[in-house]
Amino acid sequence: MERKVNRIYLASEPDTIHFLQVAWEKTLGSGFVITLTDGQSAWTGTVCESEISQEADDMAMEKEKYVDELRKALVSGAGPTDTYKFNFSKESCHFSFEKNLKDVSFRLGSFNLEKVANPAEVIRELICRCLDTIAENQAKNEHLQKENERLLRDWNDVQGRFEKCVSAKEALETDLYKRFILVLNEKKAKIRSLNKLLNEVQELEKNIEHKRETPTCSEMTTDRDAIYDESTDEESEIPPNPSVLSPATVRRDDSIISSPDVTDIAPTRKRRQRMQKNLGTEPKMASQENRLQEKEKYSLASCHA
Repeated sequence: MERKVNRIYLASEPDTIHFLQVAWEKTLGSGFVITLTDGQSAWTGTVCESEISQEADDMAMEKEKYVDELRKALVSGAGPTDTYKFNFSKESCHFSFEKNLKDVSFRLGSFNLEKVANPAEVIRELICRCLDTIAENQAKNEHLQKENERLLRDWNDVQGRFEKCVSAKEALETDLYKRFILVLNEKKAKIRSLNKLLNEVQELEKNIEHKRETPTCSEMTTDRDAIYDESTDEESEIPPNPSVLSPATVRRDDSIISSPDVTDIAPTRKRRQRMQKNLGTEPKMASQENRLQEKEKYSLASCHA
């Protein structure tokens, strides 16, 4: 059976301390035994589950909420001292309690108690119960104190390990940073040397190409001039300008014109021979033009390279 003792003050005797003990088997809502004493006399009573349900119905409250209000008033003593008001009549042995809400108060419950014939025994049990509770609480406090000390030692141990880990981490970071700086500087120096070497090689290649391009361009110019200076068969076959004909030729033409008409095949043969010569010069001119184009292409390719 679970027991709880609470100290209360009656409205009729505000200067006198009374002790109220509540004991129950399963839950407070299933019924409980109430005991009231002032240190000299004692009163006791039993409240069954049906009475609790009846009180809850009279107040139009749910049973769970009403039981919670009983626990606050009789067991835990929650809230300010003036929240609950207790009344007890020694003549009628009627015990009641109310809850104050600002200027309004309403009755939570009332029970009829019976006076105990041997109050000393009840008071003795009450004192023993209080001493047992004090011993239990003291044992719990000692256990909690030991547990707190153990947790404090563990916390100090963890803190020490953590500080060591932090120190090791900082030392490792410093060492790694120094190594990283060394490697970084080496890589930078290597990159600079390679870049310098690359620039030198590129400059050397440019100079070599420039030297190659100069004689090639000069040779191309010489070849082109030589080709242009050559005469072709076509130029050799160009007939003389009629404006610069000699007087003998003029006189011969005049004699021919003045002579009677003669059928002659010579002009026809001359034209055929001239056409054959022209046909013979065309391949020569084409071959020279092809050779000139090939030289120009080779020269341009060498310049671009």
